[in-house]
Amino acid sequence: MSNVISQDRIVHYPCRKAPGAFPINGDLEKLPWRGAERSRPFVDLVTGEQVFLKTQMAALWDEKALYVACWNEEPDVRASLTERDSLIWYDNDVEVFFGGEDCYYEFEINAFNTVYEVFFIYQDALKRGSRFDTPQFDLYTKDVDVLSGFQDPVRYKKHPRGRRWAFMDFDFPGLQSAVKVDGKINDPSHIDRGWTVEIAFPWEGFRILNPGKTFPPAGGDSIRGQFFRFENIQCNGRPPFSAGWSLNEHGVYDSHIPENFAYLHFTD
Repeated sequence: MSNVISQDRIVHYPCRKAPGAFPINGDLEKLPWRGAERSRPFVDLVTGEQVFLKTQMAALWDEKALYVACWNEEPDVRASLTERDSLIWYDNDVEVFFGGEDCYYEFEINAFNTVYEVFFIYQDALKRGSRFDTPQFDLYTKDVDVLSGFQDPVRYKKHPRGRRWAFMDFDFPGLQSAVKVDGKINDPSHIDRGWTVEIAFPWEGFRILNPGKTFPPAGGDSIRGQFFRFENIQCNGRPPFSAGWSLNEHGVYDSHIPENFAYLHFTD
């Protein structure tokens, strides 16, 4: 599969157990995150090279959920979309993906804490009698779109499994998110420091993704996940383009390659 990178380029992240309960409020200065291991800075999604705005993630876990944090350096914090499940990638955003068995999940968030979620199932896996043959993933009653197997000589390469059903009205059970802005949002006259994101993903959603695994996990267990940041660059009066950065590169401008997702290894 030419769009899958070599294993030695995939990040293995040690996800430590949280020392205790904590609120989800976007404040990453609180005690639990001081003990979490921050990732290496995100790299260019295609080339793996260093990028010009520092972005890092961290993750923790406990008996209730997986917690994800993201630090985003940004001199001009901007956002425009406020309605849930808006097309958040039109703003500067942070994105989190989790891989599953014949499926994967996408989460996006902007600096207004506006959330977008989708659950993807490969079309060859959603068949009558399969584990996805449930009311939750009914093609006739749910809001469903199709993600094609991309084919673009410059940006994308076609995924060998091809098309995916995209369940647009999926909500990760019990999800919580918060954002904190260090600056003045949508005020270009002010030089900002950036914005932080904090998310709680309860284990119930991971049981849908990975029914063969046990959640909460035990030390030594792992899951696949990837972490992205997309930045709309505007300059010289030209149409904006979206720079893509990630924990490890994908080799092509495509975030939808679960085989390239990082590994999160749970430790006690």
